[in-house]
Amino acid sequence: MFWVLFLVLACGVAIASCGRLCLAAVRAAESERRAGDAHRGYELSLYETAFLSGGPVRVADVTLVSMARARRLLLAHTGWATVVDPVGRDDLERSVLGAIGPAGQSRTAPLRAAAAAGEAVRALAEHLVATGLAVPDAERATVAGAVRQVQAATVGVVALGAVAVLMPGQTDPGQTPVALWFALPLLLTVSCLGIARMEIHPYTRWASPTGQRLLAALPRGTGSLLAVAVRGVRAVDDPEMRAALGGARNATAE
Repeated sequence: MFWVLFLVLACGVAIASCGRLCLAAVRAAESERRAGDAHRGYELSLYETAFLSGGPVRVADVTLVSMARARRLLLAHTGWATVVDPVGRDDLERSVLGAIGPAGQSRTAPLRAAAAAGEAVRALAEHLVATGLAVPDAERATVAGAVRQVQAATVGVVALGAVAVLMPGQTDPGQTPVALWFALPLLLTVSCLGIARMEIHPYTRWASPTGQRLLAALPRGTGSLLAVAVRGVRAVDDPEMRAALGGARNATAE
């Protein structure tokens, strides 16, 4: 009956991990409930749409594309950005110009990274989190960590069950098979993951469920700045501009 110790350990791991995930889900639901209907009729700005769809880098991309289309910034397919008009129209444009520096020219890849990490984007993120449209970093990390813990617990239950089944002389004839006992904690963890998939999956990396609903209500189109905000660089209709930003992305990845 030594396998009972493995069963107790498997049950403890399963209950602890599922309990953590349930608490994380409850807190996420409370945050969503507090947001409530406060944003009914709220219209997202272009930058807010970009952040909720793709985060800080998406905001930087939209800012660069907007400035390039207005002929205030030249984006070359070679991966260089050149200032044409040194006067920014908003905080994000001024952040881009500041990242380029007094020389008036910069490589596009580090420019995108600097603009995405700038104070203007951080202020935008804080505003969206405060209004319940974006998921706070801590909450996102808590939910993701809890899901990973349940996944690890599932693997652990299977491993402990396999060890218990393979140990000789642990079950007397006529008794319930050992594997069936381990099916109980396994069912708990798998069910918990399934519920989390349905209940917590609406959270993207950036937008809360309320933010997701506002994004879903936006008109769909191609080539516009709104399409770039929602879909990213692939929605840019200018091949050279798309190549400039695509090349910057590849350089960043390298």
